[in-house]
Amino acid sequence: MHDGPLTPDPDATRDPAATPDWAALANLPLTRWTPVSQLRRSTTSMPRSAVRSIDIHNHLGRWLTADGDWMVDDVGALIRLMDDHNVGTIVNLDGMWGDELEANLDRYDRAFPGRFATFCQLDWARLAEPDGALALADSLRDSAARGARGVKVWKNLGLTLRDAGGDIILPDDARVVTLMRLAGELGLPVLIHTADPIAFFEPADASNERLDELLGSPDWWFGDPSRNPSFDHLLTAHANLVLACRGTRFVGAHAGCAAEDLDRVEQLLDRAANYSIDIGGRMAELGRQPRRFRALIERFPDRVLFGTDIYPATAEQFELHFRFLETADEAFEYAPGEDVPPQGRWTVSGLDLTAEQLDLIYRANAERILGTGFLGIASPRLAR
Repeated sequence: MHDGPLTPDPDATRDPAATPDWAALANLPLTRWTPVSQLRRSTTSMPRSAVRSIDIHNHLGRWLTADGDWMVDDVGALIRLMDDHNVGTIVNLDGMWGDELEANLDRYDRAFPGRFATFCQLDWARLAEPDGALALADSLRDSAARGARGVKVWKNLGLTLRDAGGDIILPDDARVVTLMRLAGELGLPVLIHTADPIAFFEPADASNERLDELLGSPDWWFGDPSRNPSFDHLLTAHANLVLACRGTRFVGAHAGCAAEDLDRVEQLLDRAANYSIDIGGRMAELGRQPRRFRALIERFPDRVLFGTDIYPATAEQFELHFRFLETADEAFEYAPGEDVPPQGRWTVSGLDLTAEQLDLIYRANAERILGTGFLGIASPRLAR
């Protein structure tokens, strides 16, 4: 009697391969090249976050859906998904204003206390009106009175919105500064998305690392200097706004809106104690530089927040984010099932954060940002 082989003999089951057509392969279009990694490595399953978590960056409303219906058809099913994955609260950034804010608050915050926190938005296009800034101040006060838990500022501020004179309205416009100071006075944190990935501002040519994505959504390209400010100009305006509003708590969406330039992000974190960042929608960027991003977390453990920006939320994406934050797994797909990864042709590696860092990123930092009035998100009745 003897032991069998530890692994199957690959030659025993290997199918004979046809002779490769090397000439055809030499001219294979990049869009048809979908390599499969041959790394043989263990996979860590992470079905639940290490501590009860708060997803600070998600979309549950109606304004981003193609048909104008709710992003989530069955809120009860979403609650069950959250419970299965130890997600205590989701921040809904889609409250908008007026009646739409009321509809979001009724559907989520009021129906399921402690499980959702809806942020309002401002109709920045009104700055083109003579009394637009005053109208927006009234709108902000009204949203706070209705129960909005914060303000979401979308990337159209700085990219597409123009005032009555036809000029792009930048984040550090004096009228925007006044309104964001008012948000701080009202106790509303501001989650702000400025610009977009750097590649979206670069020439759309063979050297652009996000060309796959831009080919699918060419309207995401902002590389025409006659129409759009540069990435650096926008991020400078972003920093100017934060520094001008010291009494307002800001969260820089998508890793401070500059996941490819963490030196820039750290500089603002250094200068502005009122500034934090979330990781929503940037696992691809952060996961290709895990040591650099971990170094940022080690410097600012109380200024980084968990967020997914995956809508509708899925079990697979929650688990991928937990794996990214909690394990030392290397070179795994950030978009399983996609022949071509949408945000760049690379894999990501885990951060392997400490228990203390995870507690801050998953829970405590968000509680601080959302304010003492929202401490119910970590109450014993929600613990599992």
